Amino acid sequence: MKPNPQKKDAKETEKSPDFEQSLVELEALVAKLEQGDVPLEDALQTFERGVALTRQCQTALRTAQQKVELLLSRNGEETIEPFANPDDEDEDGR
Repeated sequence: MKPNPQKKDAKETEKSPDFEQSLVELEALVAKLEQGDVPLEDALQTFERGVALTRQCQTALRTAQQKVELLLSRNGEETIEPFANPDDEDEDGR
């Protein structure tokens, strides 16, 4: 039986949260902070979580962009190329 490319193994799922879920959570955090009635300590924790989610989303988008660029650069050839590991990059993407 062939492996299903749509399914992610447990390690991959734990390592990289779903982009859409992260985005929904980030939007909820922004709405919470925009209300302005959050105590300072809670606001700082919420902001910190928002920064982490933003970085996760940026990493997911960078990975998707790399995959698209590889697919477009193949010119119809079936080749296997390794993707750069986004965790190996520093925060500036270098």
